[in-house]
Amino acid sequence: MSETERTPVTVLTGYLGAGKTTLLNRILSEDHGRRYAVIVNEFGEIGIDNDLIVGADEEVFEMSNGCVCCTVRGDLIRVLQGLAKRKGGFDAIVVETTGLADPGPVAQTFFVDEDVKARTVLDSVTTVVDAKHVTAQLDDSREAREQIAFADQIILNKTDLVGEGDLVALEARLRRLNPLAPIHRAQRSNVPLDAILGRGGFDLDRILTLEPEFLKPAHGEPGHVHDEDCEHDHGHGHGHHDHVHDDDIKGVALTLDAPVNGAAVSRWLSELLAAQGPDILRAKGILNVKGEERRLVFQAVHMILEGDLQRPWRDDEPRTSRMVFIGRNLDAAALRSGFEACAA
Repeated sequence: MSETERTPVTVLTGYLGAGKTTLLNRILSEDHGRRYAVIVNEFGEIGIDNDLIVGADEEVFEMSNGCVCCTVRGDLIRVLQGLAKRKGGFDAIVVETTGLADPGPVAQTFFVDEDVKARTVLDSVTTVVDAKHVTAQLDDSREAREQIAFADQIILNKTDLVGEGDLVALEARLRRLNPLAPIHRAQRSNVPLDAILGRGGFDLDRILTLEPEFLKPAHGEPGHVHDEDCEHDHGHGHGHHDHVHDDDIKGVALTLDAPVNGAAVSRWLSELLAAQGPDILRAKGILNVKGEERRLVFQAVHMILEGDLQRPWRDDEPRTSRMVFIGRNLDAAALRSGFEACAA
């Protein structure tokens, strides 16, 4: 099945009360002419979200096994397979995780099961964030931090309840946790649906055509590591003391001007993920392989690595290899030396 024939799936995540159900109701009720199937993952035995979703009828599939994790992956696979067999099909599928879930295992489902992989394509992991309460949630909850770190895009919701200065500081903190995800400000989840659905957010090549700066370090010369977590505060007294809570998750961006040895970089990435996979939440990159006219694009979710050669390098773009790691306990210096050792 080609990419265009596979059904795109959006994984919708976000901490309790962020506004996921409000967004789901908009997806199901707006006049966009598309058919969406929704999979709701409830926490506990009594499903409530299903009753809160308007006009859902039979197109809402409920999994009441609690958090979507490895034990529930089989449940999600069965629901997806059932959806694929229904007559008429769907234009897209939305999977809403419980507010306490780590979205990693959900995202992995679309890479580990061959049947699901053949029928669906992960469009994006979209995280809804409550602007008013997220600071306390980030301080207290590892799940809240992981939901943001995993996102391909972030909907910063309830912005009407927070002042502009606080919003700017909050966006900076979100970018430290996840330097890759664009941030959409919203009130009552009123972000334009075409801005978040069907974006190909998990398709790095597509994202880069929409946002060419996507994988570029925020500052620093080419060839230098850019460690997102190290740039805050610098002793300037901006009141960023609360960021110590984020130290367990950070983004590290690397660039390399020299072409890489394809076999060496594959071996390094495989060994890195085997050793540190549970701590590497997401990784993405575009590599200039010596002797190859096409760009090698890869991404990883924990220990699962996917990569392929995509379009040829254009004459007007620098052939710079770029990769970003988001995770816990990342050693930026070790990552940089490992990457530089792959130079051809």
